Order: sequence, then C-alpha cells, then structure tokens
Amino acid sequence: MPSQDAAHHPAPSSPAGPVVDVERAEAALTEHYPRLVRIAYLVLPSGTGRGRRVLTAHSLTQRALPRTRVPAPAPLSRSAGRDGDPGYALVRLRVVRTALEAGLPLRRRAWPKRAQLPPLLPQVWGLKLFPHPGGADGLALDQRLAALSGPARAACVLRGLERLPDGDVRAVLAAAGVADPDAALAEADRAPAAYHLLDSPEFDPCALQARPTDLLRRRRHLNAVLVAGAALAVCGALLGPAGDGRGPDAAAAPPYARNPAARAALDPGKLTRVSPTAWKTSARVDFSVWPARGGLTGDTALLRRALAVWARPGGSVQVSATPGTPSGGPAGPPQLLYAGAVDGARVVILHDGLRIARYAEPADGTRGAVLDLARVDGADRAGASAVVLSRTDGDVRYLTAPWVRGAGARDLRAPGSGATDLTLTDGVTPPLSGPALEPGPCTSWNVLQLTDGTGTRLVTDLGELVPARLTAGRPGATGTGGAGSATGAASGAEVLRTWAPFACSLSAVRSAGVRSVNAWAFAEQPLPDASGSAAWVCTRAETWRGGGARVLAQFHTPGGRFGAVTAEAEDVPACGARRPQVLAGVLWKSAAGAWYLLAAGSPDVASVGATGGAEGTARGHLLTVRAERGARADLKGTLEDGRSISGLR
Repeated sequence: MPSQDAAHHPAPSSPAGPVVDVERAEAALTEHYPRLVRIAYLVLPSGTGRGRRVLTAHSLTQRALPRTRVPAPAPLSRSAGRDGDPGYALVRLRVVRTALEAGLPLRRRAWPKRAQLPPLLPQVWGLKLFPHPGGADGLALDQRLAALSGPARAACVLRGLERLPDGDVRAVLAAAGVADPDAALAEADRAPAAYHLLDSPEFDPCALQARPTDLLRRRRHLNAVLVAGAALAVCGALLGPAGDGRGPDAAAAPPYARNPAARAALDPGKLTRVSPTAWKTSARVDFSVWPARGGLTGDTALLRRALAVWARPGGSVQVSATPGTPSGGPAGPPQLLYAGAVDGARVVILHDGLRIARYAEPADGTRGAVLDLARVDGADRAGASAVVLSRTDGDVRYLTAPWVRGAGARDLRAPGSGATDLTLTDGVTPPLSGPALEPGPCTSWNVLQLTDGTGTRLVTDLGELVPARLTAGRPGATGTGGAGSATGAASGAEVLRTWAPFACSLSAVRSAGVRSVNAWAFAEQPLPDASGSAAWVCTRAETWRGGGARVLAQFHTPGGRFGAVTAEAEDVPACGARRPQVLAGVLWKSAAGAWYLLAAGSPDVASVGATGGAEGTARGHLLTVRAERGARADLKGTLEDGRSISGLR
C-alpha cells in the first residue's frame, strides 16, 4: 500500500496545469476509501435496495482510479487536508460523476453508460450485505435524500460530509457534468439540514451486516444449473468432433447432426460412382449417367472435405447458388462426377439429383475454399452436356458429358469465322475466353460448340456453374430448320447469322439461373425511304426453376453491328412454347430525318393498331406510321383466331 506521505507531496505540473499520475490517485483512493465509498452510497438512489446499493458504491469507487495521468481538477478554496490533495479531489470527482450517471434512467434509443449497468465486481455469492440499521432520525434523512434529485443529493453530501462551501460545491457539480449546479443547490436548501447524521454507521457501506439469500430459491437454481450442465454435456457428446480426419484449417463448420442419413451423406465411401458406359444403355441421358473422372477420385480426405463443406460451409467459405437453388446439404450420398487438380486448385463436382455442387480449394490448403450450387433438375441430353470446371483470369474450362465426341470454340459475333477445335482430356477442355467475365464493351462473344451422336449444339457461359444452351427458331416447334421455322440447336449457318447481332444481349441474363436462350426472327419489315429491311428478333431466356423467364424484343437495321432492345418483360408467356405470339414497336429515324413508329408482330398477328403519341392501323403483322420525335404509343393487335395481343412491355 502506498504511504500516507506519498499522497501529500506536490503534484507534478504541466504547461496546462497540475497533472495527477496513477500512483498518486491510487494512494489517495486507498487512504480515503471508506469516505469515497460513503460518498458514492449517499449519492446513489435508494430505489435499487440497500444490498445492490452497497455493491454499486464499492464498484464505482474502485473504478474511479484513472488509467493514465490526467489533469487535476481546478483547485478549491480550501487547501488543508484532503481538499489540498489533487489526487483525492480527482477520485472524489470521478466518484460523484459516476454515481450521478448510475442514477440516470435508461433510454430506449441510447446505449447505457457503464455506471448504469449492474456491477460486475465485487460480487458476494450466497450472502446479502447491508449497513447496520440506524435510528428514526437516520431513516428520515435517508428518505429525504431519496426524494431529492441526484445533483441535489450530491450537493447535500458535499456540503454535509465534505464540509465544502457552496462555491466549491458548485465547482465540483459542474465538473461532474451537472447542467445547472445552482438549481441543485437551491433544491438542497429546501431539505432540512441534518448533515451530522451523514457520518453515522447506518450510512457506512464499509461496516456491513451479512445475511443469507433465499435458501429455497438458491437450491432450486442450483438444481436447474446441474440439469442444464448435464444436458449440455450430452449435447456436446452428440455434436462434438466426429474424428473424420479433417485438419484444424478445414473449411467446414462443426457438425450439427449425427443421424444415420446425415452421416451417410458425409461418407466419401458411400459416394455413387457410375460406370463409364452407363450412358450408352440408360433410359435417361443426363447428369445421372456421368462417370467419375479426374485424377483425385481416390483422395478420400478431399472428398470428405467437399461433402462436409457442402453440408455445413464454414464462415470462410464463399458460397454461391443460382436463383431458386436450395443451399442445404445432400439428403443422402450424392454422385461423384469429378475430382482433380485444375488450374492450381483441387476441384470436386457432385450431383444429388437436384443440384450440381462444385467444391474448390487452393492446392496448398483450404483457406479460401468456394462452394457453388446450381439447380439442374429435369436436365436432358442437351442440358447436361457440360459444366464449368474452373474460371481463371477470365478464362473458362469446361467438363463435358461422356457422350460428347468433339468440342470447339467460336465467336457468336462472327458467324463466318468458323470454330476452333479443342482437345478434350478426359472430358476436360483447355481454357477458353469466357464472355461472362470480359470487362469493357462487347466486341465478341465466345461460345462452346459441342458435337455428339445427335448433332452439334452451342452453349455459353453466363457466369454460373452450368452453361446455357443456345437455340433458335419459332418456340414450340421441333426440328432443326432455319431461324424462321422450328426451334433447334443454334449451329447452322443461317441460325448463326440470326444470333450474331444479338449475341451481346446475353449479358442481360447473366447470373439468373438460365437454362436455355432461344432467338426467334419473327418478322422482317421494309423500312421507309427505301432504307432496306429490318429484322425483328425475340430472345427468351428460360430458367432451371421455371419462373423468372426474361423476354427481349430486339430490332436490327441493315448494316448495324448490334440489335437494339425495344421492349423487355419477365414472367410472361410471349415468345414461349405455350404462347409464342409477340408484338413490339420502336421509334425510328430515317436517313432523311423523318421519324416513324415501326411495329411488328409474329406471323399469326392479323392486324396491328397504335394509339396515343402516334395513331394508325394496318392489316397484317406490320405497321409503319409517321410520328414525332419522343412520341409514345400503345400497341394493340388481333390474332388470326380473334384473340387480342398487346405490345410487349
């Protein structure tokens, strides 16, 4: 304990005034601890009970010790004894300030101050501590103090216990944060003066009586704690580490269930592995007949990590899922499609009948692992032709289906350039530039061309796990004819020319869970002023989840590099297999400077009319009307069967 002499030698000074260091404040607090605790006890409100008030007074006093050197309070008029010691003045000021804060009411939209919260320390378990009872005069004084506000109680304590004049009381209250010290003094004046009782034992929180707490309640609480502890121990045994060999840096979160089905789904030994020739005899030709490929299909530890992360990804795992794809783990053992080293990472691809899951981790550990999920239920031979194996620096590498015989890369924007052959290694393509990740303006759109026993088809990367298939032709029809007839794979020369001006519009359906995109050239319209003929194309992006289909009506003039989107809609039947009819319009300026409203419908539109900013009607599925710049019109059409159709919007 610091000596008494140490508490009274002169305080060091700074250019701004005297400074109290921690040692000096500790010496003052230790020497005058009983008086400081009494000050805190008297200033605190009495509504919390005597026992709680005692512990709070001790807690506030012990926390009054500063952590660093702080400026001393302004000197008071009295300089003898305690009041001449800057260390004591400092800790007394801090005690008064925190005791006043402890009496403030809690506010709903403000963080509570530390003094307003129950004391963490000191704590006495099993005992109630409170000062010795006093006489009737002491009880009356305590009741009068309780009726005063906190600042007024502090004024009474500083007057009666510390013997400070009103000027010094006013200075201490102002330094403690009291907004109106004069009002506090005036309120204290209205209370009868019985200051000599403040030194009595009944207000001494250091001379205490001890009594036991409620013994029956304590016994019930102890029994409840024992039961809860036993239940926690049982849960810990059930949910504890499974001893599955994963290291401390594994990316999976702790296990949450140990039932047989959950354990089977996480067991790499129970993974489904399909024969390499199963697809040749199976009634289904989709992801369910893909064999397990890759150089790490026997790496049990890698497969275990992939399954564990799929079931319960940790906080460091980057998880992505296409819209409408459940993100939970597999219900049972999934099918292994691939496990191997690709572009500096270890990659595992799994299939559970509903989804494709791709787990990837760096070759040197599991930090930075990623998990991608994509819905693929209802996939057919064309939809299960490929999955994205990796993306690195804008390049995409695919894993193709076992029935794919050849692969090539081609630019959809350049239909006459032909395809570049790609060498498949165990179904894996070399990296090719991916359009979904290219920054800047759209100058090309690279797609993957796949050939199997049924023909050639194109798929494109839209930033997801499964590439989208590209088709062309009238929705709902079958076959492999030209762009104006049946829906088929976009591989013929005429179909490629149809897609070329509209390839960059595929960026509008990135990351939307797209299954396929069809382009239908539904009309060709002569332009006014002998400017040639414009093409109308409707593109419809279908999703794996069924809903959320995106429809774009596009207009392409002769010589233009790109088509212009004139209308778009979502979740409408237009341009789809159920209702292929479509009607769209555009405001167009001729080379001579005249403005026209051009509208076109699908071939089964019998008449078209425009109202609003431009007026006109026409028999057939084409309409040309003179208009003003900026005009807006509503389009209505009639189908050959008498039904009406509105413009796409």
